[in-house]
Amino acid sequence: MSGIFISIEGPEGSGKSTHAERLIERLKNAGREVVAVREPGGTNTGEAIRNILQHNSADEDIYPETETLLFAACRAQLVHAVIKPALNEGKCVVSDRFIDSTVAYQGYGRGFAIKDIIDINKFAISGIMPDLTILLDVNIEIGFNRIIEHNQKIGKELDRMELAGKEFHEKVRDGYLELAKQAPERFTIIDSSRDLDMVANDIWEAVSNLLQQQND
Repeated sequence: MSGIFISIEGPEGSGKSTHAERLIERLKNAGREVVAVREPGGTNTGEAIRNILQHNSADEDIYPETETLLFAACRAQLVHAVIKPALNEGKCVVSDRFIDSTVAYQGYGRGFAIKDIIDINKFAISGIMPDLTILLDVNIEIGFNRIIEHNQKIGKELDRMELAGKEFHEKVRDGYLELAKQAPERFTIIDSSRDLDMVANDIWEAVSNLLQQQND
């Protein structure tokens, strides 16, 4: 049985982490061995980079160019240390964000040249791409209302990326939709503004189709 790589993408507040957890549970119930990863993070090196990117642990302004390269460095470590070995062992890898996040956020959002970002990340991922990318699409207002409500419950402040303006996040969302348009064979767009169970069922349908293709 060959490995399967699934990434879950979307703008802030789209429910990526929640639905990644649900999907992992369903895959396990279906008898698949699953490795869960997140970006930025997923390795000791990656988690250190995550603290810099999200919580400014270096205590200095991060230049957009630096931000882009840090995401790529984190991804390179994750691919070589975790994702590639897991796929070689026939496991399912479910990633909360992957390369499309950098293209959407730093490319469409920050305005960097898309080709440069893709070239940098091609070097980082060594040809490892998701077999399926679930794009959880949500209106920016709905997404941020969810984030604010969640943060109030747990006493958490908005992180560095969440503090970027609405215009930035609208560009990110538009970027995701453009990426999905360019690669319809890999992307499945799901409206995540709906009931959690409805969204989860649509995700499982897309993943089930992928599993069936693998078995054919």
